[in-house]
Amino acid sequence: MYVIRRVYDVKPGMARKVATLLQQQGDAYSAAGQRGEVTVYFNGGTVPGDNNKVYMQWNDDTIDSPYREGLTLAPEAMAIGAKTREHVISSRIEFFEMMTPAKMQQD
Repeated sequence: MYVIRRVYDVKPGMARKVATLLQQQGDAYSAAGQRGEVTVYFNGGTVPGDNNKVYMQWNDDTIDSPYREGLTLAPEAMAIGAKTREHVISSRIEFFEMMTPAKMQQD
């Protein structure tokens, strides 16, 4: 099981707007069965930490290519992504393997 997190650096004052759009996009992917439940969180300057950051995170059993054969991306999600891009300065994706009892090392 993996945690997949997209990290967005957004234009000043746009964190809440981008977080709204990304939640809608994530919900569209989830509804289409292309992604697990998505959690979106952000800092628009109202809490300590890095400002103008938005995070979209979900869990998945595998790490699959978005270009894999047979995948048709949800049109609604693609349209929302286009609206999001105008507010994004840069983004990256992070992958983490989740700890499970079966993966735990024995002393």
